[in-house]
Amino acid sequence: MENLGIGPWVARKLARCAGETAIAYRDQRITYAELAERIDRLASALNARGVQPGDRVAYLGNNHPAFLETLFAAAQIGAIFVPLNTRLAAPEIEFALEDSGASLLVFHEDLRDLARSGGWSTGVQHRLVVEGPASAGVESYEEAISAAAPEPRDTPVSLDDAALILYTSGTTGHPKGAVISHGNLHWNSFNVMVDFGVTQGERVLLISPLFHVASLSNGAIAVLLQGGTVVLHEKFDAGHVLETIERERITMLAGVPTTYQMMQEHPDWASTDISSLRRLTCGGSAIPERLIRAFGERGLGFTMGYGMTETSPATTALPAHRALEKIGSSGIRHFFTDVKIVDPDGQEVAPGVVGEIWVKGPNVIREYWRRPEATAAAFVDGWFRSGDLGYFDDEGFIFISDRLKDMIISGGENIYSAEVETIIMELPEIEAVALIGVPDEKWGEVPHAYVQLLQGVSLTADEVSALVVGHLTGRLAKYKIPKRVGVVEEFPRTASGKIRKPVLRAQVLGE
Repeated sequence: MENLGIGPWVARKLARCAGETAIAYRDQRITYAELAERIDRLASALNARGVQPGDRVAYLGNNHPAFLETLFAAAQIGAIFVPLNTRLAAPEIEFALEDSGASLLVFHEDLRDLARSGGWSTGVQHRLVVEGPASAGVESYEEAISAAAPEPRDTPVSLDDAALILYTSGTTGHPKGAVISHGNLHWNSFNVMVDFGVTQGERVLLISPLFHVASLSNGAIAVLLQGGTVVLHEKFDAGHVLETIERERITMLAGVPTTYQMMQEHPDWASTDISSLRRLTCGGSAIPERLIRAFGERGLGFTMGYGMTETSPATTALPAHRALEKIGSSGIRHFFTDVKIVDPDGQEVAPGVVGEIWVKGPNVIREYWRRPEATAAAFVDGWFRSGDLGYFDDEGFIFISDRLKDMIISGGENIYSAEVETIIMELPEIEAVALIGVPDEKWGEVPHAYVQLLQGVSLTADEVSALVVGHLTGRLAKYKIPKRVGVVEEFPRTASGKIRKPVLRAQVLGE
């Protein structure tokens, strides 16, 4: 076997579970044998359209079997899969396609307009549409698969070769492509199996988008490696989730606090049979004690976690049986991952002392796509600098304190302040701007912007809000657009002139 990556995984499961369901989607049931054949056919179709080892294949669509088929088909021929966030605006899609150099784009019919406006002017040479008709410059995904031969192939792929490029929101105005290798995905799966207890026959319901690394890597990839079933929902609906858990006998569910809160508040919560559930995982932000207790009353505990795209993403996990005892903690390091907390000089600090979180292990990326400067800045002696602040308690449990990168997490989506601020500063009326995260009961956090107007500019608060929101709409994903825009006379600043966001936060929120 020359392909040591994830490409052969589905085919290698055939001896063990050929007739078992690999993917459940709507009314479809796709067995491992059927999935393996479709992957082989799609790999042939990609080859026929010029895709070679190292080439990039992009995907724009919500959760769908075609997402996973494209991932494994690309991996089978040594190509690199580039999943795109469907919530991005057209200029952001265009940037990712151009930056990655994708030569082929698979997109869903529901997103044809976004694919056209964001992808038609790029270097993409071939386009396949899922669940939609062929048109000028666009081929039918299903017709391409049907016409291709189901020829298994064994392209040489090493564990160090790139499997994915996942774009992270830019801290300096432009996203960076995190290059996740086949080895990163292997070791992340091992972490998940060891610390989350993912076992053979697992039935995971994925309600978070597969273009997020946690849903893809911790959920789909790890469960398929174990011969389990991946149940896909295109979008989150609390009632549909509860019904699916009961009907499909779901054993594993991953989400963010908001999704669990909406489930617990749904009228069908008390009457739904959720006895099949064995594990709940939660990331994005700390889960409230009331939710831990509400699910605990149904015999369920949460495994909290901390991670990021650059760590594929598993970094730490909090065992469910200690969730109440360690409220606010993101747990202990994953089995195959090392974590340390350091001071500004890179020296490890004592328990209880806040410092920057550094991560090292075989699940950690080695580089950003074509960003040597960003790569060099992110690593010190093999340790990845997370940019997050936290501390260990006396038992080695980590607590996240703050974010050096000013990242806001809203409903599980990462929002980097600099990216939004850069675009707001294009407005000639704005002297300065600061974006901060404001607590929100539903989404965990939402972005608020505060601006200082240029001297001589006279605008009402409503006019400023309309100006900023109008300028951002269509440029950025909706979740990145501030929910409130306030005006300040003058920002609190450091001696070097930097805006002091903690002071600003205290002033505007009364903290």
